[in-house]
Amino acid sequence: MTILPVAAAQRAPAAIERPRRRRALSWTGIGAYLQAAPLALVFAGFLLFPIAAIVIVSFLDYNSVQILPRFTLENYRELLFSAVTWETYLNTFRLAALTWAVTLVIGFTLSYFLAFHVRTRLWQMVLLLVCTVPFWTSNVIRMISWIPLLGRDGLVNMSLLRLGVIHHPLTFLLFSDFAVVLALVHLNTFFMTIPIFNSMMRIDRALIEAARDAGANGRQILWNVVIPLCRSGIAIGSIFVITLVMGDFVTVRLMSGGQSASVGLMMSNAIGLLQYPAAAANAVFLLVLVLGLIAAIVRGVDIRRELTIAAEPASAADE
Repeated sequence: MTILPVAAAQRAPAAIERPRRRRALSWTGIGAYLQAAPLALVFAGFLLFPIAAIVIVSFLDYNSVQILPRFTLENYRELLFSAVTWETYLNTFRLAALTWAVTLVIGFTLSYFLAFHVRTRLWQMVLLLVCTVPFWTSNVIRMISWIPLLGRDGLVNMSLLRLGVIHHPLTFLLFSDFAVVLALVHLNTFFMTIPIFNSMMRIDRALIEAARDAGANGRQILWNVVIPLCRSGIAIGSIFVITLVMGDFVTVRLMSGGQSASVGLMMSNAIGLLQYPAAAANAVFLLVLVLGLIAAIVRGVDIRRELTIAAEPASAADE
């Protein structure tokens, strides 16, 4: 008969402790929200609200001098049913695809050399910092510096003419799509290199040694070990490059000499003509397309899972 009161007395502290734990968990959750509130407000004030304003303006009418507070779908109708607009978008996608392919090859090669052929961490960091030297000047100065190099009387043409390799100056080197892609690659290769290099540095070298002991050659190790473990870095670098190239207009304007067009340049021209609703409609449509590309990249590669798997060997090695 004395067992029941003793058991009840033992359960009583546990029953009292549960509400305290729930109260502590609730306060912990509120504290987390309070800590995230300032960043959320900054995010909403500087990103969400401007995007919402652009969306609203894209549905307004306009004339040659002002925006008219009148709802209309004409901006999107002109955008979606204009052959010139679709040609401009296709040209932008083509420039982005070419830039992405070249930056991927250069960035992967450079990252592979730094991660697997440079033995000391000090020299890896030094050589990686050397890659940042072009960023010490503005983008416009770096693009203008290509003009005396690639012009008809530039260093490349003069050198080839004196060597007898060509008999006439090469006109495609400047003010062409080649010059645009060259400048875009110059500007964006670093954004592809850093994520891939970070992924390669997280690869457990024991996996490569195991593949080599199993009889795999260098090409098989690269294709079956290194590249699969670098998918997260390739995905992040691709997102950086594609988003930067799709919205670029200064490079296209300077390096094409007005002979090429892009969506960013089309929006810049519309803003110059005070056609803000038309530019806003193009911005919204471009944002949707870029978000679709990013969603496709993220869906093809689970970045969180890849980063978690890649971080496990590094953390184990540190232990």
